[in-house]
Amino acid sequence: MAQLVYSSKINKIRSFALILIFGGILLMYVGLLLKKTEWLMVIFFILGLLMIFLSLIVYLWIGTLSLRAVPIVCPNCEKPTKMLGRVDACMHCKQPLTLDKNLEGEEFDEKYNKRSYAKKKDNK
Repeated sequence: MAQLVYSSKINKIRSFALILIFGGILLMYVGLLLKKTEWLMVIFFILGLLMIFLSLIVYLWIGTLSLRAVPIVCPNCEKPTKMLGRVDACMHCKQPLTLDKNLEGEEFDEKYNKRSYAKKKDNK
């Protein structure tokens, strides 16, 4: 059976912001190729700048979330990592992690981080 590779939430959001930056630069490059049609070039430049500005907002947001994350030491690789939510994965070795005693031994699933799941579990 193939082993699933998990990714930490912080790394997923950082990767999304990095993709936004590269996408914005690519759009501005396409705008340079269309410099004969000035209005189209300006539209591509503005869209590229908006994507880069959006990535700045995402980086600021994940920075504030990272400050709130719980710093722990991974039991598998023994490196420091941060946890967001009830379940997360190690940033280094992708080991599933939880600090919730009720979830120990359960199959790793990100649905445990949703509030609706936590309410269902508390009502039972």
